[in-house]
Amino acid sequence: MARWQSMQNCGWPAVDQPAGSRRMGSKMGTSKSSPPGVELRSGVQSESIRIKFMYRGTECRETLKFAHSKANIKYAERLRGEILNAIALGNFSYAKYFPDSTQLKKFGLQPRGKDVTVGDLLKQQFEIYERILAPSTLKSYKRVLNKILLEQWGDTLLTNLTPAALRTWIVDLSLKATSVRQILIPLRGALELAINDDLIDSNPLDRVKLQKTLDRDAYKAEYEVDPFSAQEIAAILGAAQGQARNVFQFAFYTGMRPSEYIALRWESIDWAGFKAKVERSRVMGESREELKTRAGRRLVDLRRGAVEALVAQKQHSFLAGGLVFFDPATGQGWDNTQRLSLFWAAMIKKAQVRYRNPYQTRHTFASTLLSTGANAMYVAKQMGHTDTTMITRTYGRWVEQEGGVLPDQYCKMNDGLKAGVA
Repeated sequence: MARWQSMQNCGWPAVDQPAGSRRMGSKMGTSKSSPPGVELRSGVQSESIRIKFMYRGTECRETLKFAHSKANIKYAERLRGEILNAIALGNFSYAKYFPDSTQLKKFGLQPRGKDVTVGDLLKQQFEIYERILAPSTLKSYKRVLNKILLEQWGDTLLTNLTPAALRTWIVDLSLKATSVRQILIPLRGALELAINDDLIDSNPLDRVKLQKTLDRDAYKAEYEVDPFSAQEIAAILGAAQGQARNVFQFAFYTGMRPSEYIALRWESIDWAGFKAKVERSRVMGESREELKTRAGRRLVDLRRGAVEALVAQKQHSFLAGGLVFFDPATGQGWDNTQRLSLFWAAMIKKAQVRYRNPYQTRHTFASTLLSTGANAMYVAKQMGHTDTTMITRTYGRWVEQEGGVLPDQYCKMNDGLKAGVA
């Protein structure tokens, strides 16, 4: 009898249950005890562990295809505890824990990344843009979505969008870093939606570093300090007319970033104190109140050349009371720095000056101030940096030089300009 009881405890059928009548997949005997909410199950050829928990008023059972080892049983117990804690805290994601569960449809949830394409997410992101962005901004995003992102990634499953695939694509674009960043804005937003919906754990773009991905010349061309000479600046501004001249003259004489000066508003100009308040940037037609750093929100001194550019620009946009600088082709604010670059390239070509990108106006400003003896901390604040680290590292070789590369009024403040500028 003892031997028969032992056989029962090892999973043999009871005395009143014929061997052939044992239900497939029934719970094993009690030779191995299981924690609360954890069931040990066996089929003909395999074992599994099932955990039970309550979610949205429904008892859920999920099966783990694990053998009945002590380690696996302990894992199942801990997993169940983790799930219960997440449910209690209100941050449980069913799709994250059980992406293939049949319960997902019951709860109206989307399988985690399964059968979801990048195109689906991009279209969702664009629907959000339609509710919050201006028409001119939408036009820029729509162009990027239709001509670049959807064409490349529209049919790609979210689970197949890897950092490696993104790096290869970025290299094949053969574009400068600034252009690549603007193209990635909608894609990054779409992938953030996926994270918020628990479709993926992390954004694959976070593991793509442009400095290491792009061709060295493509990246270097944007960031290498290569200032213009006084003669080159005169030629460039001489080749420009109207609003194009105004915006680039202002850039040379303030050192502001392109995304900052195309977002500048008339209300941010202090005519009496000759200062401009930098508090926003403009990317892909969207004005952003938050700049990169707290130091980025700053007061920039307006030198004579900058004030002259503003005075000349007043006839074009002052009465509208909004953005200072307009795209001459549209009569509206610049959609993005890419549009600005088109005018810049044409102007450089006409001036017969060696091409450098518009960001070099900023480098020209900083290097000139330093070479004429300006305090490094002052220059850092004008540029929007928290300390002199970036200034010293980037412009160190100009600190000890004598004489600026720009006309005299570049470094002088605004003597004689008080009348007629307001």
